[in-house]
Amino acid sequence: MKRFSIGEAEVGGARLLVIAGPCVVEGAEMCLRVASHLRAACAARGLPYVFKASYRKANRSSVDSFEGLGRDDAFAALDRVRREIGVPVLTDVHEPAEAAAAAEVADALQIPAFLSRQTALLRAAAATGRAVNVKKGQFLAPEDMRQVVEKLQAAGGERILLTERGTTFGYHDLVVDMRGLVTMRELGWPVVYDATHSLQRPGGNESGGDRRFAFPLMRAAVACGVDGLFFETHPDPASAKSDAATQLPLERAEAFLDEALRVREAVVERAHA
Repeated sequence: MKRFSIGEAEVGGARLLVIAGPCVVEGAEMCLRVASHLRAACAARGLPYVFKASYRKANRSSVDSFEGLGRDDAFAALDRVRREIGVPVLTDVHEPAEAAAAAEVADALQIPAFLSRQTALLRAAAATGRAVNVKKGQFLAPEDMRQVVEKLQAAGGERILLTERGTTFGYHDLVVDMRGLVTMRELGWPVVYDATHSLQRPGGNESGGDRRFAFPLMRAAVACGVDGLFFETHPDPASAKSDAATQLPLERAEAFLDEALRVREAVVERAHA
């Protein structure tokens, strides 16, 4: 398994990586609040932490959905998180022209699932020298991520993460095939489980979902041996401007991490018994 760092956060090592934050940048103060809370929670548990927030949402269900504050304000908020909270930052890019600018304020660039096969976007993200996290497309088999990895490597990508976020299951639903976590890890790069997007029920005027499944699906993914957990969290999910149905309440973050660690410890102990 490849090992590397995103800022000071170790990836692919013995400790479970945590990538977490609000779905989208709604304002600098909220980002700072969430980042500070999660930094403390992860530090208390010895977990490497990367703050996540999208600076804009290019794929929205409705024309009326919130797309973001605007690039400059969102980038300024992410830069404040890096400087004031002292944690590495991850944000999405949607077009090749966005990659270089986003890399100025982010330590890792994320390729959204619907764009995971876009060759020019993958190349542009890899060319920045930043770590690249690719969400596996809802339409892709896990073994098909090999071609994604090859595109990134051909463009100079040396720090790659692959994230599972559910596979299309008929209409308006996703299913998580835990076998895919094992299959993607066999590609040799760290694999992350997205514990909140996997709960979505996409479609309609806005994506729905059911956050009550976050804990049990996370337990299954950790037991499968993932290298990291991705989850979106908000101080008041009901008022979130994106993914209100699936973001975890910020006050539940510690319980979520504790449960993940209990499962991981139990699996490691059994593996060495």
